Amino acid sequence: MKRSTVNQAVKDAMHFFKKHHWLLPPDPRWDVTDFGLGHFEKFGLILVNLAEENEYCEKLMYAKKGMTTPCHSHKKKKEDIIVRNGKLAIQVWNGDPSGSRDNKMFPLKINGITAEVYSGDILSLESGERVTLEPGIYHEFYPLSEECI
Repeated sequence: MKRSTVNQAVKDAMHFFKKHHWLLPPDPRWDVTDFGLGHFEKFGLILVNLAEENEYCEKLMYAKKGMTTPCHSHKKKKEDIIVRNGKLAIQVWNGDPSGSRDNKMFPLKINGITAEVYSGDILSLESGERVTLEPGIYHEFYPLSEECI
């Protein structure tokens, strides 16, 4: 990625955080990524690393409409994705989506309540809502609003 793209991404994120009263720690550590796919506007994400410990991490993520975080899972880490501002779509699979397409139901915590969802379902989360992903749950997400934290 070009340095100018990274700089503009950080500037856009900082503006949106400030607009919505999200204060950042001094000297935040930014990650701006295109996931190695070479198309930031389509596959991009801007992250601020707030806590990085062996057993815990916290990241503030910012994306614009049209940006997708590609499908992935975590082997050991449980992950809460909480929409702080905007609207987010998240597609979930109980296992590798390139494998079986059986559309079986599986339990998933949405807003702290366990629900049964189908593998491949797309959830739509509003500001304040969250999904808890157990290790091995594949997921990809993208903003439905113009911008999203």
